[in-house]
Amino acid sequence: MQYYLLIPFLPFAAFIINILFGRKIIKDNAHWVSTLAVAGSWIVSVMTLMDVLSGLSVNQNLYTWMLSGNFKVSVGFLIDQLTAVMLIVVTTCSTLIHIYSIGYMHGDKGYYRFFSYLSLFTFCMLMLVMANNFLQLYFGWEGVGLCSYFLIGYYFDKKSASDAGKKAFIVNRFGDFGFGIGIFMIFITFGTTYYDEVFSQAAGHALTRVNFLGFDVHLMTLIALLLFCGSIGKSAQMPLHVWLPDAMEGPTPVSALIHAATMVTAGVFLVARCNPIFSLSETALIVVAMTGAITSLFAATIGLVQNDLKRIIAYSTVSQLGYMFLACGVGAYTAGVFHLYTHAFFKALLFLCAGSVMHAMGGELNIQKMGSLKKFMPITYWTMLLASLSIAGVPGLAGFFSKDEILWLAYSGASPVGKIVWAMGTLVAFLTAFYSFRLIFLTFHGRFRGTHEQEHHLHESPKTMTVPLMILCVGAVASGWVGIPHLVGGGAHFTEFMKPVLGHAEGHGTHAEEWMVMAISVAVGFSGIGLAYFMYVLRPELPGIVTQRFLAVHKVLFNKYYIDELYSFLIIRPTIWVAKNVLIGVTDARVIEAIVNGVPSAIGGFSRQLRKMQTGLLHNYATITAMGIFIIAAVMLLRNW
Repeated sequence: MQYYLLIPFLPFAAFIINILFGRKIIKDNAHWVSTLAVAGSWIVSVMTLMDVLSGLSVNQNLYTWMLSGNFKVSVGFLIDQLTAVMLIVVTTCSTLIHIYSIGYMHGDKGYYRFFSYLSLFTFCMLMLVMANNFLQLYFGWEGVGLCSYFLIGYYFDKKSASDAGKKAFIVNRFGDFGFGIGIFMIFITFGTTYYDEVFSQAAGHALTRVNFLGFDVHLMTLIALLLFCGSIGKSAQMPLHVWLPDAMEGPTPVSALIHAATMVTAGVFLVARCNPIFSLSETALIVVAMTGAITSLFAATIGLVQNDLKRIIAYSTVSQLGYMFLACGVGAYTAGVFHLYTHAFFKALLFLCAGSVMHAMGGELNIQKMGSLKKFMPITYWTMLLASLSIAGVPGLAGFFSKDEILWLAYSGASPVGKIVWAMGTLVAFLTAFYSFRLIFLTFHGRFRGTHEQEHHLHESPKTMTVPLMILCVGAVASGWVGIPHLVGGGAHFTEFMKPVLGHAEGHGTHAEEWMVMAISVAVGFSGIGLAYFMYVLRPELPGIVTQRFLAVHKVLFNKYYIDELYSFLIIRPTIWVAKNVLIGVTDARVIEAIVNGVPSAIGGFSRQLRKMQTGLLHNYATITAMGIFIIAAVMLLRNW
């Protein structure tokens, strides 16, 4: 099973080749290098999944990376059920996004650079999910953060794009600082950073308390919450969610890769992988569940009124990630990973469909300026419609099975906040269905509201873009069938498959209660779709009336609760003021500059005075010599006296 090493190293090799030779030698053929490499990783990932299904697993150290006293870290790989699922998700979506990018990025002046970054992004994510220790995970974690900076700010000559790249990088530093301290705490506590050794010892510290910054705290709670800091940043949960909607400034394939299969799912993967630690702290689980539920509801309300096509889908991502954390917080780790798995397909599809619409509309993103695209773009329409039905939780599609599993286990589980987060999740299901079909109806139905020139150029996207849409559509429809619950005659195969790694969360309700939860979930989904149809198809004047009636609420939601403005007031402006007036005005200008420039100036001034003694006149030298003799004689007489 050594072939699994090819999974991360094929994309890395593609990055090296393209970044070194892409500009002058490979040029417009850079996509072949990256796409074939990632496709190779997908093939090997499928082979690896087959091996895991047959009962094989790997926990192997490739070589020693760092060694200092008792601190030893290797580059190693852990292949188990969780890794296998993540490999399929990452390589499948990444391969299709690479293919889609061939058509989408055609003619771009940085073509080779774009594919280089995509390959590096994929490599870092694969190193993250395949790691067998926390430090290698942190390497991949920071690697995808760096690549997000490159890709979000890909159009670096556009200020909004460069600002968005910096924003993503800086905001993630807040979460990663806590994550780093968490890894330090793990090494101090367990003497190692290897998963198997840490998790095997975790139960022995279930009651351990430590002094942290002067407070007596439960050790496992502390470690879990520090690790969760990283998840909050990387997976864009409140209060560090602000970078993800701005990430739309990057090319659309980047949005699909970040939102669906790679960076943002890393936080959910971390909590799931560290379930032996999180399960020892009820406090940490409550924090995870409530953070996920609040973020999910918060983002869904913002998505109701946005008009930017990609930002609506971005807020949908934030909301669905909240669902995943909600599941992990009530102990249903498998349900959280199941939703991660199904979400990857329908969310990648939504973003790539958005890119197809942009391609036809000449870059236009405002859904208020679209309409009637259905007849011009039938493939894009039907694939996006199925993706929206899936995220809305329509029975039979992938999103229904994973979302329903989360809601049922939240409702019936043992978590003290289970019923609360179930109610919030059910409300989010309604809002999700509403804003998803608001997008569909405004974009593809009704009359065309754009310019005559835009209407004249409307067309379906090329096959390099539509074929990935159709393949992802299969995943958006059918990926959930591996987790059909026993209640409706399925075998819950996904749950059984993940049980050795993530355990099995049991619902404690009756079959009648499970049917009730499912019925409510389906009902609110169809209600959201029906309300969107009523408001945007049957009564298109109604949204304007509602907006005017609730203008203050609409303004708050449209401006995203003014969170960015609040952060600007509390953090950004004070930081800039301190930088200008203290660091530059005092520290740099008066201290550093005083030393750097002051010492040479003092030496120069002393030298200028000293040079005045060198006049070249004999009587001046004779006077100085006489004065010297007089002073020496006076000193000698005084000493003798």
